[in-house]
Amino acid sequence: MHKDMEKQLQGYGLTTAQILYHLPDHPAILQSYVWQEYDLAPDFPEMRGFLKFWEEKLDGPLHSVRYIHRKLISATEWRALKGEFILH
Repeated sequence: MHKDMEKQLQGYGLTTAQILYHLPDHPAILQSYVWQEYDLAPDFPEMRGFLKFWEEKLDGPLHSVRYIHRKLISATEWRALKGEFILH
């Protein structure tokens, strides 16, 4: 099974964040960055880890973060099927 499918079955959903940050050489100018990853709501450990990395390793100071989270599948929607249809 694919790693992303396993995460979805474990309760992960797709999180998309729009990160606004100040350009290091021109602090008055904001730049946008879009980040997307499977993450667990409501704590969002993947996004928090990425933002921590950003603050520790990258030069552009963060201005704001807007995000949305959506579960694409849940364990109750997944079921194993026995059978296969072969078409031509």
